[in-house]
Amino acid sequence: MLSYLHSFHAGNFADVLKHSISVHILDYLTQKPKVLFYLDTHSGTGGFSLQHAEAQKNQEYQNGIGKLWALKSSQNLPGLVKNYLDLVAEFNSSDTLTHYPGSPWFAQQILREHDRGSLFELHPREFKSLSANFADDRRFKTFQADGFHACLSQLPPKEKRGYILMDPPYEVKQDYQTAVNSLIAAHKKFSTGTYALWYPVVERYRINDMEKAFIKSGVRNIQLFELGIQKEGEKGMTSSGMIVINPPWTLKAAVENALPFLAEHLAPDVAHYRVVQLVNE
Repeated sequence: MLSYLHSFHAGNFADVLKHSISVHILDYLTQKPKVLFYLDTHSGTGGFSLQHAEAQKNQEYQNGIGKLWALKSSQNLPGLVKNYLDLVAEFNSSDTLTHYPGSPWFAQQILREHDRGSLFELHPREFKSLSANFADDRRFKTFQADGFHACLSQLPPKEKRGYILMDPPYEVKQDYQTAVNSLIAAHKKFSTGTYALWYPVVERYRINDMEKAFIKSGVRNIQLFELGIQKEGEKGMTSSGMIVINPPWTLKAAVENALPFLAEHLAPDVAHYRVVQLVNE
């Protein structure tokens, strides 16, 4: 199935969580001078117009970046939120929120001249835009291929240091199990890499199954971060989360500091969040 287009959802509360965590991971990993490899398994186009008809259809950005945009100059932002908002502001040409960056663009800004990235996207239209957006950056290669298999085809990287972001569309229910299996297999090939898996909470039992699978996998040092803006059990995506393998040691504290702030500003009456050390080191 190739019907999923992230442009309908760009900038929503799930993107806020996913991208703020991803920015922190990349910031941390690029502190060391050694070369870093970045792999994005489901890249999308790399950027979105919030004025386009697809973004305007449901205006999902209004429950995410739209509620944070006015706070971008605040002096009291948690570090995780500030670094993320600074980059979103850079992506816009004025103080008006008109565009939202995708995961590859965040990586493009943070990676250094000697780092390298591989971007995978299967959807023909999305891949065409992705290739055009990154054509002038020699650090990146784009591939029109299944991102789940990318984890195995690209690993281990020659750099011996890497961050792998997996953000599948979950168009088919099997994607939940496929994502877990892919990351476990990738970890066997490249056990020292940092991996982040984004997931939506539509049916809680699917997330419970994912957590159990990771716990039983033998993979060590796994953290889980989740943010919800609707009560559990309501229709649609009520929450979303990130499961991170081999996270930076700074990540847990940074997210714990940011989540109360995000909950207060995104959905003050009903927001809920979780921070879980799923598997110890």
